[in-house]
Amino acid sequence: MLSTRDLVIDIPERADGVPLTLSVAPGQIWGVLGPNGAGKTTLLHTLAGLRAPRSGQVLLGGKPLPQLKRREVARQLGIVFQERQDGFPATVMETALIGRHPYLSPWQMERAEDLLQARQALERLDLGHLSERQVETLSGGERQRVALATALTQNPTVWLADEPTNHLDLHHQVAVMKLLAAQAADNRAVFLCLHDLNLAARWCTHLLLLYPDGQACWGTAQSQLVPEALEKLYDQPLMSAEINGTRVFVPAD
Repeated sequence: MLSTRDLVIDIPERADGVPLTLSVAPGQIWGVLGPNGAGKTTLLHTLAGLRAPRSGQVLLGGKPLPQLKRREVARQLGIVFQERQDGFPATVMETALIGRHPYLSPWQMERAEDLLQARQALERLDLGHLSERQVETLSGGERQRVALATALTQNPTVWLADEPTNHLDLHHQVAVMKLLAAQAADNRAVFLCLHDLNLAARWCTHLLLLYPDGQACWGTAQSQLVPEALEKLYDQPLMSAEINGTRVFVPAD
């Protein structure tokens, strides 16, 4: 669905890093791990076509991203940013309906099926009771769930999410990760940046480790969840244990 070919992201004042050649296939959940400044958000913006790479290509459905029309891209890529600014006052429902814009012609009103998809998405994110609230009156966690509901309303084949559990309490963190896992199980692809190593260990099928100097390694989650690699990544000693079949990590000191 989404792939890169010798991709080098453009981070000012940093030398070229390892070119990324990887493929994100249906059913996979890719997690990007790395410290602040490693380029996680820049990579996500590059994959979305919002930032030009220094070199290499991003391909969507086997086609170079710049060759695709933005409406075609919008029907396939769902993007959830870590931080966002509201351009104009809108209710939660009106915001969720933005996800249907790629499927409507200019000036076309939303159809009954569009409204239904938005309502279902809001209910899925525990926001149905807030549908008429103004977005600017919501908490940070509620606004994050509105962004996820908007992407769900869009019904993309590939999810790109930057810290999707940011601002969320533990219950909603788990609910969001279950939602993304369900999307992958429905033959979609998920690519997300995470700070929480244990969420990545619990939910991701594949991992990309980004180091501040531009180095990188990637593969199955099992192959990347190696204490030596993770300690180097975070410059932090770690302890690990297995609980119910899942590896968990905590700082050693």
